[in-house]
Amino acid sequence: MDQQLLVFVTVADRQNFSRAAEELHMTQPAVSQYILSLERSVGTKLLERSNKYVRLNKAGEIVYHHAREILGLYTRMQSLVDDLMNTPSGHLTIGASYTYGEYVLPHVIARMQEYYPMITPTITIHNSTVITELVANRQLDVGIVEGELVHEKMCIEPFADDRMYLIVSPAHPLAKKEEVSVTELLDETWIVREEGSGTREAAEKMFRMLQIQPKKRMEFGSTQVIKESVEAGLGISLLSYWAIRKERKLGTLCTLKVAGTPVTRDFSLVTKTNEFHTKALDIFMDLIRTHLPEGAYT
Repeated sequence: MDQQLLVFVTVADRQNFSRAAEELHMTQPAVSQYILSLERSVGTKLLERSNKYVRLNKAGEIVYHHAREILGLYTRMQSLVDDLMNTPSGHLTIGASYTYGEYVLPHVIARMQEYYPMITPTITIHNSTVITELVANRQLDVGIVEGELVHEKMCIEPFADDRMYLIVSPAHPLAKKEEVSVTELLDETWIVREEGSGTREAAEKMFRMLQIQPKKRMEFGSTQVIKESVEAGLGISLLSYWAIRKERKLGTLCTLKVAGTPVTRDFSLVTKTNEFHTKALDIFMDLIRTHLPEGAYT
């Protein structure tokens, strides 16, 4: 592995020479020397330095982007070679959208660790758009995303469906109704996820289907915050079965029966097209395809 690139990426990630040196088990002068050598090789400064911070300049951003990809390719190459000689092992970088990542993925990881303890996963949770881009840039080995997705550089494999329900606080007047009409939803405050989220995409799809144009919206970047807000009576929302199943059992959230709901969407595995897969990645993807938590959709 190119040590200069590893040192540079670590400094950029930590934005601090001393913290990078500590993580790399090197002295700070050695870290500085590697950065200077890389800058000489590239022919320009890559970092803006001050007493308070270390930041990438424009040239540094270009080098950083490609350095991450080069280091990822090296790691993948080493894992593929190791696979020929050993039992499944090595590092596996996994990205997932919030719903799957926070409410289903931990159970898959626990099962993988039970049978394949030599595989070391690192998990990144973000919205579907960001996860897809991280896989496309080889910063993640695999992603799990929600909703409809088209990307020319990616292999997209739907593996399970997800059901999205309208939720309210038990104290909300609509919670007591056997069935709710679309007109009763028009004046409600809708609590939605941010743009780029699969949950937001599903909500927009439902608005079009029901011909609703919400007059009042509140936008949050976290499913947990949305659940808490709905419980507090701030508004209503559309969330995945997986995100609300505990609250439904506890009675802290209620689902509404509305024509056209629940809204169905896909969970999909996302990988780079025409990439070699390590045994660790293949094992993880097989576990994802076969995993359905106990009590699904009950």
